[in-house]
Amino acid sequence: MKRRQFIRLIGGAAAIAWPVSALSQDHPQTPPLIGFLSGATLPSERSGMFVQGLQELGYVEGRNFQVAYRASEGYHDRLPAFAEELVGLKPAVMIGAGLDAVVALREATQTIPIVSPTLADAVHLGLITTEGRPGANVTGIEPYVAGLPAKQMEFAREVVPGAKSVGLLTNLSDPKAPPQAQELEAAGRGLEINVTSSDANRPEEIESALQVLASRRVDVVIVLQSSMLIGNSQQIAASALAKRLPTVYGYREHVVAGGLASYGVDLRWCYHRSAYFVDKILHGARPADLPVEFPTNLVLSINLKTAKALGLEILPTLLARADEVIE
Repeated sequence: MKRRQFIRLIGGAAAIAWPVSALSQDHPQTPPLIGFLSGATLPSERSGMFVQGLQELGYVEGRNFQVAYRASEGYHDRLPAFAEELVGLKPAVMIGAGLDAVVALREATQTIPIVSPTLADAVHLGLITTEGRPGANVTGIEPYVAGLPAKQMEFAREVVPGAKSVGLLTNLSDPKAPPQAQELEAAGRGLEINVTSSDANRPEEIESALQVLASRRVDVVIVLQSSMLIGNSQQIAASALAKRLPTVYGYREHVVAGGLASYGVDLRWCYHRSAYFVDKILHGARPADLPVEFPTNLVLSINLKTAKALGLEILPTLLARADEVIE
């Protein structure tokens, strides 16, 4: 879907949806309203993939679905208010685009169905009972594969052979970030790599956090998977390049924005697949009975333009394994 179509879709405003007063009645909307809450920015390719998924299932916007969007643009503390706003509209179902958004929505309602393309640690956080039978009002896709952060640590050493010092750009206010950081630190110890972290929890903190890592002369930076960090992927890529910091990610979107390399799940698939859950719920299924699903494919992406700018030569064996090479 082209960017101008996205802009028409959400009215050009990331944090404020188009007027929906006519939809906030006490009875189900016709067409049904879908609430969409993101901790990142909108429009995005991911939100477009969700809408495309609905369209491929036969839905037509304005005829049998409408969407009210809210996005905190990386400011975690804005999510609860946006969640309350969406709940007040009485949507038929809501999308939590990011674990931080799901937590905010779950705190705002335990009855309206919530679908997430990006669940993580959902049992531990009390969002679901089990993946096979969620048991409450939350279900969706769980793309945070166990062991993936450790694989990313190994991947970082392939991207920058001989790396002895790895920096972590963290966003620990996002509930899915601390487990990633802990696993990366444990993997670093196992590989006898010095791991150092720098935390950014608001967009304006990213620059100083990267400067801290640059001052510690790390060989490569691993950027954690979080809503705020992916929403500021262009800033991270540009700042890291200016500081001569090679970067490794879990999301290909960072590489498309100019980051060096990524290894992880394809978020486009996750958002596209979340339309399946919404369709089931709109046809009467309960999220409690819809098992959580898991991606089956991991994507390796490399930006050769960025590698060249950094003076790095990517190993031919690594390029041969890549699913996506940006030149």
